[in-house]
Amino acid sequence: MTTLVKWALALAVSVLGINQLLAQEISGVATYQTKTTIDISRFNRGGQQMSEQRKKEIMARMKNFLEKEYTLTFTKNESFYKEEEALAAPTGGPGGGRFGGSFVQGGIYRNVVDNAYARENNMFGKTFLVKDTLNNMEWELVKESKMIGQYPVFKAVATRDIEQNLWSRLGRRGRGGDRRNTTEKDSTATEDQAPEKEEPKTETIVAWYTPMIPASHGPDEFGGLPGLILELSTNNTTMLCTKVVLNPQEEIIIEAPTKGKEISREEYAKTIEEKAKEMAERYGGGRRGGGRGGRFGG
Repeated sequence: MTTLVKWALALAVSVLGINQLLAQEISGVATYQTKTTIDISRFNRGGQQMSEQRKKEIMARMKNFLEKEYTLTFTKNESFYKEEEALAAPTGGPGGGRFGGSFVQGGIYRNVVDNAYARENNMFGKTFLVKDTLNNMEWELVKESKMIGQYPVFKAVATRDIEQNLWSRLGRRGRGGDRRNTTEKDSTATEDQAPEKEEPKTETIVAWYTPMIPASHGPDEFGGLPGLILELSTNNTTMLCTKVVLNPQEEIIIEAPTKGKEISREEYAKTIEEKAKEMAERYGGGRRGGGRGGRFGG
């Protein structure tokens, strides 16, 4: 049996299931495990290579930041995606949450009927209500399928511009600050330094959705497919659904965030950019040797 025939049969089975599900209002709670990888070399300072032991220490401290669990509560038209609280592991020092603790992102609310997006974010004690339209992507449906648990899923691919986040900007500018100051003190210091890698401008998003759950939602800000997204990967993050509870006995009511200074995505990005510049100057000033201010995790 060819791959195309298998795909067509799986789709036919899914369509039969959809017809049954559409007869009732769909709602549920999905649990996602996420894992993010980072380029640990971005924490090198002054062109000096980090030891393997130091890399392991940093990765151990960042484990709670890189591996998380989220829940997606959804109805046919609305969804709310939030991080599940976990006990933080001891950091071994007061600097472990220096940057992360200053920026707290709330859950993501999406309404596919009203094309509405909302999120409460806290920056240095100030709450912002980010409200905008949905960030809809141009998905390409691919004739490829597999099973995730009991659900047949189908592949979709999209490309988007990468929005450089706070950590990326701080890491890149921090290295630049070290390099400039080192060069001023020693003109030969750049000879042994490898050229800095160019940051990618776009990334490919791969999603696996199931028409068996006809809700156009997914993890994080993703959605817009003819079924719930059960798995999604970006350049450095994988999000996998590990559990789905459909139509629970307790009615699901989703409320949009309302607290904070209302601001658009673009305006909020500019606010973060300004704060990133301020922090880069404060923590990434290139103090050689003993300075701890610009080091992530103390």
